[in-house]
Parts: sequence; C-alpha cells; structure tokens
Amino acid sequence: MPDKKIKQKIYKQYSKVSDAYVRSQSHAKGIDLEHLITMTKPEKEWIALDVATGGGHAALSIAPYIKNVIAIDMTPNMLRTAKTFIREEKKVLNVEFQRADAEDLPFNDHSFDLVSCRIAAHHFPNCQKFVRESSRVLKKGGLLLVQDHVLPEDEAVAQQVDQFERLRDPSHYRAYSEKEWHMMFKVGGLKVEKTVQLVKQHEFVDWVKRMNNTDETLCNLVQMMKNAPNAVLDWFKPFPSAKEFDSPQARFVNHHIIIMGRK
Repeated sequence: MPDKKIKQKIYKQYSKVSDAYVRSQSHAKGIDLEHLITMTKPEKEWIALDVATGGGHAALSIAPYIKNVIAIDMTPNMLRTAKTFIREEKKVLNVEFQRADAEDLPFNDHSFDLVSCRIAAHHFPNCQKFVRESSRVLKKGGLLLVQDHVLPEDEAVAQQVDQFERLRDPSHYRAYSEKEWHMMFKVGGLKVEKTVQLVKQHEFVDWVKRMNNTDETLCNLVQMMKNAPNAVLDWFKPFPSAKEFDSPQARFVNHHIIIMGRK
C-alpha cells in the first residue's frame, strides 16, 4: 500500500478518537512514563521534540524537567485536544504544538537534545526513515527514545500478533522485534545504550471500543483469540482464558519496548 494511503488512514482514524486517547489511562499513566525520565536523565536547558505526540502524555511528562518541548502530530484534532489538555487543564506552558510528519521533520539539523516517540511508530510506513530523521535533528550526543509495541522474534507468531493489532486499528502498519529496532538504530547512526521490555495489560472491550470499532470487529477479534495457537496465547495471556474471551471482563497483555540510542 502506498505511503500516502496509509497516512490517510491514520489521519481519518485519529481525527475521530483524539479525546479517547487523551483520557486513556493506559496512555496517561504507567511505569513507561517513569522510564522516559530515568533513562534520559533530562537537563534543564534541553530542548526536546516529541514525535506523534497523540494525547501529549510523553511531552507532559518531560516538560517539567527541561526548557522546552515541541510536540508534533500529523492529525490536527489530536494536536488541538493535546494542547487543550496540557495548556488549559494541566497549566503547562513550555510545550509548543506543531503539525508535522514523523518521516519528514521540518526542523534544522542538530536542533534537539532529545527526540521521543511513545506508542506511535507502528503507524509509520517507513520507520527507518523516522529513525534517520530523528538522528538528523539531534545534536551530537543527543538521545532518541522510542517506546512501541514489540513483536516476538518468532516470525510466525509475530505475524499473528501484528494481525490482531491491525484488525483492531487499520492504521496500524506494523510493529517490530527488538532485534529489528536495534538494526534500525544502527543504520540511523545511533548507538543503543539501553533497552527495556515491559508488559501492558488492557481491558479488552475498552481497548477495542477506543477506536470506534463495530460489534462485528469485536466479535472477529474474540474469534481470533479463541482460535490462536498456544504460542500466540502465551504472548497475549488472555484472561479468564481464550475460550472465555467474550466475557465483559476479558483482559490481555501486549508487549512494549523502550529503546534509547545516542547520536
């Protein structure tokens, strides 16, 4: 699928769900936001770029520690909602907002001390280009920190895990394994300094409905989980069980990677 069509999907999908993502507790809270601070050790004179900011939670977390954050997203509705949330509700004023594409950053070389991107890179049709662009705009010694869904190294299992995510969100392009992320950072001219993997638990129905999905899509996802092979179930850990995944209390986990590289 051409990149333009993929980005049109992202624009259409996230124009409708911006408020849900600002209010999403799985995005607004979590140890992963703590990792953003403990891994990067921000300094008060830093200028940071938060790519595909979404609800703005990463930008909001880093803002108290540094001079300025520029939060970018390609979806105007998402930017407006994030700006209202950060400026009016949280009263944080050192975050600027700008519409921009993660794969074509409108900033000069060597502009930022830190580039962050949280739970968004699976939407990018050319993730290597995003890494390369992030490296370009970083100062020498600057840091790129990415958090995203991570896939198992077993390719067959990875394909099924990615298919599950894509059915729920058609703008999901693909996630990557830890090994693939290390290679993208290396090709982008970044030395990986730290990698963390963590698990996030989701209330299944809330996770599906957050994307304005139909009951048909919900049922299809339930059937995918019920029919999944054991290796996929070991990855998702459905609760109470795969056979009972149509329960209103159904939960599952997905896996995330946080990877930090230095220019």
